[in-house]
Amino acid sequence: MRTLAHTNVYTDAGGQLIERSFRLTVVSGPDAGLSRVIEAGTTMVGTHADNDVVLTDGTVSRYHLELQLRRDGLAVKDLDSTNGTRLDGTRVGAITVTAAARLRLGKHTEVALETADAPAPLGEFAGDRFGGVIGTSPPMKKLFALLARVAPTDATVLLEGETGTGKEAIAEALHQASGRALGPFVVVDCASIPRELIASELFGHAKGSYTGAIADKRGLIESAHGGTLFLDEIGELPLDLQPQLLRALEKREVRRVGETRPIPVDIRVLAATHRDLRAMVKSGGFREDLFYRLAVVRCDVPPLRARPGDLPTLARFFADSFGRSPWELSPALLADLARHDWPGNVRELRNVVERALSLGALGVDDDLGGGRAAPAPTAAAPASHEAILELPFKEAKAALVEGFERDYLVHLLARHKGNISRAALEAGIDRNYIHRLVKKYGLDVERG
Repeated sequence: MRTLAHTNVYTDAGGQLIERSFRLTVVSGPDAGLSRVIEAGTTMVGTHADNDVVLTDGTVSRYHLELQLRRDGLAVKDLDSTNGTRLDGTRVGAITVTAAARLRLGKHTEVALETADAPAPLGEFAGDRFGGVIGTSPPMKKLFALLARVAPTDATVLLEGETGTGKEAIAEALHQASGRALGPFVVVDCASIPRELIASELFGHAKGSYTGAIADKRGLIESAHGGTLFLDEIGELPLDLQPQLLRALEKREVRRVGETRPIPVDIRVLAATHRDLRAMVKSGGFREDLFYRLAVVRCDVPPLRARPGDLPTLARFFADSFGRSPWELSPALLADLARHDWPGNVRELRNVVERALSLGALGVDDDLGGGRAAPAPTAAAPASHEAILELPFKEAKAALVEGFERDYLVHLLARHKGNISRAALEAGIDRNYIHRLVKKYGLDVERG
């Protein structure tokens, strides 16, 4: 199997993995017949010997043209040449070619650009896990095959899926399976950084650039140099900061707040979101150019309800991680797990297993091997405050939010004797949202 090039892999509208390339052929002028396949990175065209495509036409500038392969086509940029670059007789500065085209360089040279895309078949994935991510169901096997194929490349990957599906674990597995595994894996949680600090956190700042900047600070993008930058919940990034991020990703350089000197960075970019970024682009909530910069390879991470066959394997894996292996699940408990739709996905299942192993209130035998099986125990008491503080930040935050939601909902519904309509009116929230929370926490109430 041929190794995919540095950045020329992307997924098309149908989810097929494609290796993108263009062919440049000189069709007229003193270099007629010269041909080259344009693949990854930047290709320079001109008369200077340092160019990737060296021409001998004296009317072509020393550094005439820059070609850059992108997901949406071939970016063509005239480098302020003396005699210009023309498409259909019109002088152009920067365009993106998506199909066959002919360009005139200088006065005598004409080049043809033709697409040479080819499918990149994935094949079968043989194992039951990719890094620390487990799955044997068809949706996960398909995902693992795609991840295994793109992991060795530097292609930007966008992970799309519901909250709790394990997108960060997948991102870390991609990093570990890449040539950057010995470099840093830097996580940027766009949803948790205060808005006023995002620019400083991402790009760094110079001493004295603002009140409180008592020393120079290296930003998270710069900290990922030589490794992988993971932009988690990228859909939460404020719109006014998106152009800065786009420039940093396109130029692979950052400018610290308060400085003008650019700092080059060598990074691979992975991003994740639970939002529909395409819909956000249409509504003006997310920049289209940033979306296409991030969505080079799009990976759909399936929710747990779409992979019920993985439930026993995942449950046993979590039990093992809590030091309770071997764990034999009773048929009754398995049936309960399968009936639940898991709105919290894998994260919720992990919490269920942890609670089942530690809380007698669940009504399940201590070894969970049979006898009485409770409903999917999402309504069990939350972990203690002290235990939550031992968790990683994101998990601790999620646990606290879930604890607040459940406690608030229980008390709200108790005051209204389970009437959801009256509860929604008092709380000032939509009835459907309360219905979703009731379902999430397994509460038995009147559906008013």
